[in-house]
Amino acid sequence: MSDLRFVPPLHPNSQLDAARRQQDLERAATEDFDLVVIGGGITGTGIALDAVTRGLSVVLLEAKDLAFGTSRWSSKLVHGGLRYLAKGDVGLAWESARERAVVASRIAPHLVTAIPQVVPDFAGSRRSAALAMAGFLAGDSLRVAARTPRGVLPRARRVDRETALQLVPGMRQRDLLGASVGWEIQLVDDARLVIAVARTAAAHGAAILTQTNATDVDPAHGSVTVNDERTGDSFTVQARHIINAAGVWSDRLDPDLELSPSLGSHVVIPTELVGAGHGSLTVQVPGEINRFVFALPQSDGLTYVGITDRPAPDGVVDEPSAPDSDINWILEVLNQALERPVEPSQRVGSFAGLRPLVSSAVSDSSADISRQHLIRRTDRLISIVGGKLTTYRRMAEDAVDQVTSRPCVTKQVALVGSGPSETRLDVPADLWRYYGNEAPGVWDNRGSADSTVDPAVAARLRFGRDFEGAATPADLLDRRTRASFRPVSKDLQAYASQLVSTMS
Repeated sequence: MSDLRFVPPLHPNSQLDAARRQQDLERAATEDFDLVVIGGGITGTGIALDAVTRGLSVVLLEAKDLAFGTSRWSSKLVHGGLRYLAKGDVGLAWESARERAVVASRIAPHLVTAIPQVVPDFAGSRRSAALAMAGFLAGDSLRVAARTPRGVLPRARRVDRETALQLVPGMRQRDLLGASVGWEIQLVDDARLVIAVARTAAAHGAAILTQTNATDVDPAHGSVTVNDERTGDSFTVQARHIINAAGVWSDRLDPDLELSPSLGSHVVIPTELVGAGHGSLTVQVPGEINRFVFALPQSDGLTYVGITDRPAPDGVVDEPSAPDSDINWILEVLNQALERPVEPSQRVGSFAGLRPLVSSAVSDSSADISRQHLIRRTDRLISIVGGKLTTYRRMAEDAVDQVTSRPCVTKQVALVGSGPSETRLDVPADLWRYYGNEAPGVWDNRGSADSTVDPAVAARLRFGRDFEGAATPADLLDRRTRASFRPVSKDLQAYASQLVSTMS
């Protein structure tokens, strides 16, 4: 790891506060940039980081907030692409395995953990169990080839009935013989990855601007008309190149793009309904070889169950919701492997995201449309769509290769929070998990919150305002934390509102 470049904890250049926003606004309105990036999801922030670390001057424009769109509604997995391997897409599976290794072993180990995927072996379904194990072993081969250490991602194995129930205590016991267990990489939070990439880009000199809506693009002259959503003021940003990374909204800036947005839904349930183990119950969808429903336990006592994959029924909306039909279908598949079925009324909530998939053919199922990304160029405008969270770094590399011949270095650029840290027993464990070596600073910055607000939550909210660009209560409660996944108390809502009202 001696080749890695680290950002010191709480480095002032990584601080996305009100003062930095004003400074970046002035730069955007007066400087000529090498590159304007439109979109503050994982693709856009990844491009900003790639470009600025190649020595380009960069400004990123996001209409709402970092991770506002698709990037925060994933399954929170950096996965090795077994599904693509099962479909014969060896190239995409290999790329996924390599990029997983970069994230988990090099640039962001503090944001991930290994999670066992448990495929139950029931009497009468031995063929499915054998296929699952074969897939896990193939995935092991990819892990070894990608040089992911076994300490980061253990090898697959068969386990007996007792061990299977330890991993997923709520699994159906009738006819249970054992399980196939593979391992994947789970993000502590997908929005946190986006924010870490954005702050790392800022630390290296990129201007990162949220609530700045790119309303018009002139590809011939390299200009972008921008509206500051906070003040209503408009200005123009000038650059040699423009990269459109606006996800499912990309065709608003590049109308010739052909997208087929798909909807992916998850159900949020209390983890106790599937047992208090640490394994991800993985249930094969009846009649389909390479499609599964996953129950992914989180550190906060909730479990995310999903995922559906179908054409978006309502088109592109800012905040999609999971249809009742998706919720019922997810639980119906999950319940086949549970001792006690989960009823829709027992869910804590649900969420859904839109994927900006590239149209390749007319299809009744968006699962048939490629996750590979498409880069399209018109004059100075470059649009990038498709892809997936796992391969964000490679997508960014391909996009920036369009504007410079300087080599990509992001395999050597650790994200904020990564690197050696001091030992502090007084810092809550959750903060280490979310912030890595910045956890002591986050804790020390917690202030004197009202006694009704948990100090660790107060620390996270305050840090979201002071370092992570949060400007509204929703930014804090929805994307800097996941507090809104549970009913938000009036005290917590008031505290979040009070924090943003005192921004300078």
